[in-house]
Amino acid sequence: MLAYLAKRITASLFILLGVSVVTFGLTYMIPADPVAMIAGRNSTPAVREQIRTQLGLDRPLPEQYVRYLGRLVQGDLGRSYARKSDVGPLIASRLPPTLLLMLAAIVAELLIGIPAGIYAASRRGRNADKVAMTLSFVSVSTPQFVLGLTLLYLFAYVLSWFPLGGYGSFSHLVLPALTLGLAGGGWYSRMMRSSMIEVLRNDYIRTARAKGMSEWRVITRHGLRNAILPIIAMIGLDVGIFTSGVVVVENVFGWPGIGQLMWQAIQSLDIPIIMGVTIVAACFIILGNLVADLISPLIDPRISLR
Repeated sequence: MLAYLAKRITASLFILLGVSVVTFGLTYMIPADPVAMIAGRNSTPAVREQIRTQLGLDRPLPEQYVRYLGRLVQGDLGRSYARKSDVGPLIASRLPPTLLLMLAAIVAELLIGIPAGIYAASRRGRNADKVAMTLSFVSVSTPQFVLGLTLLYLFAYVLSWFPLGGYGSFSHLVLPALTLGLAGGGWYSRMMRSSMIEVLRNDYIRTARAKGMSEWRVITRHGLRNAILPIIAMIGLDVGIFTSGVVVVENVFGWPGIGQLMWQAIQSLDIPIIMGVTIVAACFIILGNLVADLISPLIDPRISLR
């Protein structure tokens, strides 16, 4: 286990290094000048040059990256251009709402996707299977902002069951979590269906049925335990995706997480925040995959850590 963890941590450091290089390079390839946005339209060239010098943007790009990497190793994510504050505490203050939304969204997509996938697999080729897969395709294909606005209109504006947006209570959490859960649940249901169909073809499933075991017990006791392994891997990916990829949903619902912070940083070309959120999201993706890999052998002892 220790050797495996050491290997994964070493690989993770190289991955983070690659992510930082690519992101840093891409942000400076954008055809826009952050200094112009900071200084304003009416600023003079002298003022812009002074700001550029203060931020270190007048130095060669490789030197800027080395300086950034040196601060990053010390846990310093830099200082926001627009907000004039350290990026680390800024992201830390926005992280709890995003983590809460992430956990709620994962629970929602599991509650939607796993039962739907099992139901479709147990009725393969029937009308129920076709309806379930059609609904999953619709949920996956619908853009998140369309789904979010539709839920807001129906359940917040027309029915007044939930608030129109904001943060602070369980009622504020339901609609954004459901928006993410419906899209993710569509993927989970399709993955669960395929995995369950494959498992139900195995000999030990036929043996269990031949012994007179009920279909429900065959599926839940023997089928689900083996079919759920791909789902665990997807959850590991979702941890990182939801940490940074909820930009649209957080803006639709006014959710004060790092997705909304990222969107505001992109609009103002606030490179330190863009870099910081990207690095944090990469860390969560790596952590989520590591946890998924550690859990898999507990479910299926045939899987070994190498």
